[in-house]
Parts: sequence; C-alpha cells; structure tokens
Amino acid sequence: MIQVKELSLSYGKRVLFDEVNLGFVKGNCYGVIGANGAGKSTFLKILSGALEPTRGSVETDPGERIAVLQQDQNQFDDCRVIHTVLMGYSRLWKTMQERESIYSRSELSEEEGIRAAHLEGDFGEMGGYTAESNAASLLSELGVREDYHAQPMSALPGHLKVRVLLAQALFGNPDILLLDEPTNNLDVETVSWLEEVLSGYENIVVVVSHDRHFLDAVCTHVADIDFGKIRIYTGNYTFWYESSQLAARQQGDRNRKMEDKRKELLEFIARFSANASKSKQATSRKKALEKLVIEEIRPSNRKYPGIIFKQHRDLGNQVLQVSRLSRIMNGRLLFGDTSFSLNKADKVALLSRDRMALTAFFESIRGEAPAAQGSVEWGTTVIKACLPLDHNGFFTGDLTLMDWLRQWVPPYITEVDEPFLRGFLGKMLFSGDEIQKRTSVLSGGEKMRCMIARMMLQQPNLLILDEPTNHLDLESITALNEGLSGFKGAILLATRDHQLMQTVANRIIELTPAGCIDRVTSFDDYISDERIHALRESRYPAAGLTAA
Repeated sequence: MIQVKELSLSYGKRVLFDEVNLGFVKGNCYGVIGANGAGKSTFLKILSGALEPTRGSVETDPGERIAVLQQDQNQFDDCRVIHTVLMGYSRLWKTMQERESIYSRSELSEEEGIRAAHLEGDFGEMGGYTAESNAASLLSELGVREDYHAQPMSALPGHLKVRVLLAQALFGNPDILLLDEPTNNLDVETVSWLEEVLSGYENIVVVVSHDRHFLDAVCTHVADIDFGKIRIYTGNYTFWYESSQLAARQQGDRNRKMEDKRKELLEFIARFSANASKSKQATSRKKALEKLVIEEIRPSNRKYPGIIFKQHRDLGNQVLQVSRLSRIMNGRLLFGDTSFSLNKADKVALLSRDRMALTAFFESIRGEAPAAQGSVEWGTTVIKACLPLDHNGFFTGDLTLMDWLRQWVPPYITEVDEPFLRGFLGKMLFSGDEIQKRTSVLSGGEKMRCMIARMMLQQPNLLILDEPTNHLDLESITALNEGLSGFKGAILLATRDHQLMQTVANRIIELTPAGCIDRVTSFDDYISDERIHALRESRYPAAGLTAA
C-alpha cells in the first residue's frame, strides 16, 4: 500500500502538485498520464523517495521494497551485467557482499562465525541460492544473450543497457514497482513479454508510458495529472479516454435528462466490461469496473490538437518504385535487396530489428544519402511531406513561429496571410501570443508540433514519418493517430507505437539484410503469424544480426 497525503511540490511560483491525496493498492497497475511537463516522472521520483515534496508525505507499509527503473544508462558501467541486475534487490546484494567478504578470510573468529550463520539464514530467505540463475533467466527473457552476462555494462550497446536496467527493476519481485517509460528501446516481442509479466503482477505497479497499447494491456487504473491535481480512475487508458470524451459530450448537452445520461454511461461501462474479457487483465479489470461509481466518470480538461492532412491533389497510379535497394553503414549491411511498389491506397508500417535501417531507408528514398545499390523512382503526382527522426536542422535560426512556418509555404499555395498561417499553428495548440515564440526556445514536444503543422501546410498526398510520436504527449499522439487514420493518401511509417501501427497500417514491410518481407495485413496479424515469424528468424541470423 502507498498512501500519498497532502502532497505539494512547487518550484518558485510554479506549482506542480497541490495537496494531492491518493492511495495505491496491491494487485493494481496504475498508468500515470498527463501532458508534457505535468510532472509524471517527478511524481515517480517522489514516490521512490528520490525527491522530497515541498509539503506532505508518502507512506508505505513496513518492510515493503520499492524498485525503480533507473534512467541513467551509464550509471553501472563499471559493474558486471549480472551484478547490475542483482543490485536491484539491495538488501540481498549487501548480504551477498558481506557473506563473500567473511568467507574470503582464511580464519573466522567466533563472532564472525555467528554473523555468517545469520547471513546464511537471511540469504536463504531472500532466495540468494538461486539469485544468479534467476537473474540470468530474466536477462535472457529480455533478449540479453548469456555471453554478455559476465561482461561489464560499458561493453553493452545502449539498447541492451536499457534491458539490463529493466531486469534490475523486476528482479526479486518487489512490493512496489515504479517504471518510467519501460518500453523505450524494446522490440515488439520484448514489449509483449513485459505486458505478460505486468499483467500477472500481484504487487503494486506504477508506470509512466506514452505507449497506449501498453497502457491498455497492463493498467487496471489511470492516475491523471491535471491542473496540479492527480485523480485515479478505474480502467485502462482507452476506457479513461472514451469515458472522459463521453462525459464531455454529456456535459455539453444540457437539455438531456440526468437519467438518460446515466443510462448511456451504464451502457458504455457494460460494453467496455465485455471487451475487457478479451484482455490479459480481464478478471482484475472487470472486477474494478464492477465497483465503479458512475460519478467517478468526469470530462477531461485536456486539449487535443487538430491534425488533418488535406491533399493538394490526388495521387496517380505510379507512386514509388524501389528496386533492389541496399544500404551499408560503417561496414555493416543495414538492409539489402529491397524491392517493392507503393500503391496510392497503401499505408505501410516499416519494421526492422535494426533501428538504424529504418532511418537509413528513409534517407535513401528521400535522396539524402546514397544507397550501396539499387534505385528509387517517384511518380510525378507525388507531393511528399516528411517528418525525419532528427529534425533539429529545421530549427537552426531564431524565428518566431509565424515566420518559421511561413518559410515552408509551398509554391502551389498562392494566398497566404497571417490568419491562414495562424490556423495551422492554432490546430497544434499554439494560440494568442504564442505564435511570437522564438524557435530557439522550443521544447522537443513543441518542435514536433511545429513539424506536424508544417506537414499539414504542405497539403501532401504522401507522408513519410520516422518515429512521429517522439516527444508527444498522449493527447497529441491520439490526435495524430486520428489524423493518419483519416488521411486519404499513402503513408510510409516507422514507429514503436503499437496502436498507431495497428490502426493505421494496411501493409507491413520489414527490412532485413537478406531482403524485405512484404505482406498486405494488419500489424497484429503480422507479428502473430507463425509462418512469418519463421521467415523473419531465417532472415536475420543469415546476416549475423540479433534482435535489437
């Protein structure tokens, strides 16, 4: 049990939390949501004890162990991988160290012998005799090969360090598990494994994530940070989102009777409860929904961007022809022998176990970096709008947002005035005097919203998107998802957002060193098809690659 009492946190005049009172109960998983800068990560630091609030307290039951997903990838560079995981259970690790220190001595005093006996008892009770094998199994399940286990953390690439730190947090079944963006740098299979683990976790989990599919799969409750308050709602993210939208519509309809509104809410809960039976947390979520009080459902105060991509002209039949394209970087084959034709109705999710291959592919088809071999031919009707992984080069000056956007007006748009440009910025939640904000002081999320405004301005019929959810809050991701789902043109998309791929893509192309795998199917069907899985496995080992 975690009790948050009268918690407040302020930095000067800025109040982040104001008299927050909450309770977190064993057996539940709480997804912490809120706009960028609302204080999600800060709240987890307060729960862990790493940050002191201005006022109030956080109380846990005596003897409960808290584990935290560490964010500094280089923090344990001098430690062996297996030891880094064991350190997650600090009491066990200290016992192991003292035990080894005593047994390394040539002779033991009577006092040392008694101490060793006590340590052996504690060591056994904490599962010390199987600790290393359990840690090794956990690492292997997270995709960290056994030959890495005895190596120092400094020898691992960044994406594997993240997995070791996740193993550290999970090790020893802590009573309270605090996870900040745990799916970052995980592949689809590993995220699915983590969903299974957390769905059956019997203790308290508090997680911050921008992955809506992940939140839906693991969460029984949502902790919503808004206007300095935190409110806990029953259900996963989708239930919170849909119920808050329903409540907002009802609030706006003042003429309807209270009984009609209550009936509509009850029907909504019943429908969601039926759908919950298909989820990994069916039993716990359904029980939680059965206890839900209608009055708990409230409208959200969130503001959602308006992301609508209109086409200047329709695509012709010839869109894109990629022929035997390959790319080598630093002597490593990222992808090879890639050939496909893009049709005007295609919305393609691009995959690869080597993340660099996706960005390299986009660079090659945009003509920004030469391919090792092959050709790319674009149709004459194509109007591209691109969102690259690294877009900092678009913000090198110190312009106002209005002047910044004006420089990207395409030549086929002739009537451009301030209200026209202000409309695009307004859709991305830049209103009033904010349009005079300088590009040099923009946050990562603000830059991404500017890039999306730029794409809408260009009126494209083909979108190229490399990790478009980076730096966006859940509201912007939801709006982007709706905008891409309603787009009538073609899309080439690379993203780690499961729900975005599942709801937008109608075709999957996976880039491998041994050629691409191309299927007209949904993302969920692609990753669950055993025949495709076998084909994928055969493509990567042949090139000497492991899952990244």
